[in-house]
This record gives sequence, C-alpha cells and structure tokens, in this order.
Amino acid sequence: MASRPAIPKGTRDFSPEEISRRNYIFDTIKSVYRSYGFQPIETPSMEYLSTLMGKYGEEGDKLLFKILNSGDFLADAGPDVLTSHDAGHVAALLCEKGLRYDLTVPFARYVVQHRAELVFPFKRYQIQPVWRADRPQKGRYREFYQCDADVVGSDSLLYDAELVQMVDQVFRRLQISVTVKLNNRKILSGIAELLGQAEKVTDLTTAIDKLDKIGLENVNAELLERGFSAASVARLQPVLQLSGSTEEKLSAIAALFEGTSETGLKGVAEMREVLGYVTDMQVQTAVEFDLTLARGLNYYTGTIIEVKANDVKIGSICGGGRYDNLTGIFGMPGLSGVGISFGADRIYDVLLQTDGFPDSTTETTQVLFVNFGGDEMRAVLPLLSEVRRAGISAEIYPDPLKMKKQLAYADSRRIAFVAILGGDEMASGSITVKELATGQQTKVAQRDLVDFLLNR
Repeated sequence: MASRPAIPKGTRDFSPEEISRRNYIFDTIKSVYRSYGFQPIETPSMEYLSTLMGKYGEEGDKLLFKILNSGDFLADAGPDVLTSHDAGHVAALLCEKGLRYDLTVPFARYVVQHRAELVFPFKRYQIQPVWRADRPQKGRYREFYQCDADVVGSDSLLYDAELVQMVDQVFRRLQISVTVKLNNRKILSGIAELLGQAEKVTDLTTAIDKLDKIGLENVNAELLERGFSAASVARLQPVLQLSGSTEEKLSAIAALFEGTSETGLKGVAEMREVLGYVTDMQVQTAVEFDLTLARGLNYYTGTIIEVKANDVKIGSICGGGRYDNLTGIFGMPGLSGVGISFGADRIYDVLLQTDGFPDSTTETTQVLFVNFGGDEMRAVLPLLSEVRRAGISAEIYPDPLKMKKQLAYADSRRIAFVAILGGDEMASGSITVKELATGQQTKVAQRDLVDFLLNR
C-alpha cells in the first residue's frame, strides 16, 4: 500500500479561504509601505552561503537550510568526508547555496550589487517567504513569510521613528492591539563595557534577549556558561531589573554610563531622539523602552524594534532595527540602514484567535448561473460574459443537474446570488435572481442584471 502523502514539519498548505485572509494582511501592509514611499523588489529564494553565513550569529548560522550542489556533489569530496562526522565540514564541501534566512541580508547584497542603479536614500519593501531549520512549534514555522521595509543611505533617526509610525498604522488598520518595545544596541554595548567585558557584547545580547522566555535565573546561568564572571553577573542585576517610566530608566542607565561608556551614552541620546519623534508623530500605539530587548542578531548597531500582541500569547509579530555596517560586509562601507519586518504568519494566527478577519476577506464567486442545458444554457453564456466584464465574479454550473444540487453547491461555496434563466425568463427577456442568505427572489430585466448585482 502506498504511503499517504505529507508535507515537511513546519510547513503548511493554504486553502482558498486562508489565501484570501493572508492577502488581506499583505495588502494592508503594502498599502502602508507605499504611503511612505517604499518601492517593491524581490530576491531569489536561494543565496550563496558566503552571503548568508556569519550574518545572524552562531545560533542563526545553525538554522540555515543548506542546498546540496547540483549534479555529482561527491565528485570532489575525499574519502574522509563522509567518515568525518563533522556536519559543518561536510556542508562546506557539498553545499555552496542556502535558502534565505531573512530578507535583510539579501537586501544588503542587492544594494551592493545594484548600487549604480539606485537613488539614495533607497526605500524598498519586500514580501517573500524565508526558511529556518528551527524546531516547529506553535507560532514558529520552518517556512514563513516576512514583510520587510528598509531604508538605506541615511543616518537620520527620523526613519527609525517613521518605522514605529508605520507599525502603529498597520496594526490599527488590522485592529490588533500591540505594544512596541524599543532599545538601542549601543546601550547594550555600553552595558558590556560597564561590566568590563566589551568583547562579549554578542554573548551578553544573546543571553538577555531570552529573558522573557527563560527567566532571570536561567539568563544568569547562561551568562556564567558564556564566560562572564560571577561579579559581572551580579553587577548586571540592577540593570536588568530597572523600573519606572521610560525617562526614569534612561536617566538611571545614563548615570551608570557616565565616565564608563561613551557608546552607551550615545545610545541613550539616540533613544531619546527617536522617542521624541514618535511623540511628535502622534503615534497612538503603546511604545516602551525595554532595556533587555536585544533581538539577538549581530548586524544591529542602533535602534532595535520589537512588537508584541497584547491579547494573544505569541512571540513577536514584528521587529527590526538599524544596521549601519551591514553593506560593508559586501564591500560597500559607510551606508547606514534601518528596517522592520512584519511576521505575516504570526499576525494571521493572532487575527484567527481574536476573530479579527473581516467577512469581506473571503474571496468567492458572487453569482452562480443555474444550468438547465440546451437553449437556456446557451442563452446564459452572453449574460455570464457581460457580468464578468463588469468585474463581478461569476460562474455557471457545469452540468444540467437538478436545481437542488446546484443550489447546494452555491450554498457550500458561500455564493451570495443564484441567477435562474428558464423558459419563462427567456420568453419575457428577464432573469430571476435569488439571494441565498434570505431566500428572496427578484425578477430582473436581463439588460439590468449588471446594475442590479452591482447595487446589492
């Protein structure tokens, strides 16, 4: 017996209804992006591993899906390759490409490769799938869409604040209650300097970024495992447990940085500037300064943004930040960038759990023409074409079966109207339109059918 077909864990099929709902999310995000002057681009699903590796930190590199070289990928491999039991070594020999982990690094590659064609500041948006070899769980998939917007070619912190304003507009249009959390990577670097271990800023951010997930005690244990001294971890505790208003937290951390970290003080100044712009832009969504927010990605150098849903327990549904040095990795130093990414799949899950999808997101046929066969069926075809030309989605039942079966089909498809053209209607030049939700039937002149449907 043949095995039942299946799809890989962490991936999904999408039904017509689900696609319609996803398009509602995509279209909402695109409309906001376009209103801020962003232009669309697309990049390949796969990139060279040399483009991807080393850009996401040690943990991110482990989650890259690698693609075996085409053809005889073992042709140039020595006999020791398969017996080495070193996955990294084997992958380096047999794989030169990988599926993209996010859209930001491919975008940086795009900017460098097409620099002569671009006008800076360059504002792009990109909505495409990405892949991560992560452990599938609720709200976390191996294949999922990101909806990115990035600006490169400007140091202005106005763009950082505009991204927050865009987040505010998207989620208010989707009617999702969220909280926007902000931090600055320079503040995190300043904390590492404060601890006397500036070289361990990546270890520090990777650990404290997990504070919400694993708790303070486990974060402290991980820091010790990563080589931080007990004295450094103890000195970090008041920082991780700062309380009060945003300004009180910024003032407290600035006081700690005085005389110990110019980098940290610059981060505090940038944070205050961004928050000031956000206030001036009259952002209505709650915006908080979160000192423990790190996002764990090596390429961030300034502002860090993360968005959490207030009514559903799920991971971040949007995030981003400033990455001043990313394009320098590809031979184009000195080009500043900042961007955000909406997690469409998690947003979908939030709307599903809160019953937040409008009824109008379900795309379906609006009118079904009943098929009686013979002359009646042939008389329907020009009307069907006319209705479609008017932009009304319509279809005719393919076979002249009993009326009951055709109506049942329309009902199961949630089609609003059924158009009936029988012998009596043909003789009078009319057509009967039945509204399935109410059962009401209306006889309409055939020449008025389009107007009738458009006005319902």
